[in-house]
Amino acid sequence: MAIPQRPLPQPDDATRPYWEAARRRELVVQRCGSCETLRFPPQPMCDACRSMTVECVRMSGRGTVFSFVVAHPPVLPAFQERAPFAIVLVELEDDPRLRIIGNLLDAPAEAACIGLPVEVVFEDVTETVTLPQWRPRGR
Repeated sequence: MAIPQRPLPQPDDATRPYWEAARRRELVVQRCGSCETLRFPPQPMCDACRSMTVECVRMSGRGTVFSFVVAHPPVLPAFQERAPFAIVLVELEDDPRLRIIGNLLDAPAEAACIGLPVEVVFEDVTETVTLPQWRPRGR
């Protein structure tokens, strides 16, 4: 069975603030309201202290590529026109324990490399969904 459309996030109570911030072109992560541990991906409970108290804090949007993979055809039909493309795991400058995945935009797939300085960019996929993505810094 073919998947004609791009899979999109389905926000829940824990992830909704992240996706709403992306729509405003802000990159946020959760911070525990009790022990102040930063965490990503969003989740209902703090792994460090088990508190259910959470707030969102804005990140700088800068980081470096920690790891990557290049997707080559065959890919899902929704990604066919983009292939090959780089999917990067970005270590945030704000806290190296935080890593966020996304596509590398504004550069050929072969530009992806470990240690590449990147910055967040926001891709409007639909009228209601905006995805945080990454591009090499200085572009």
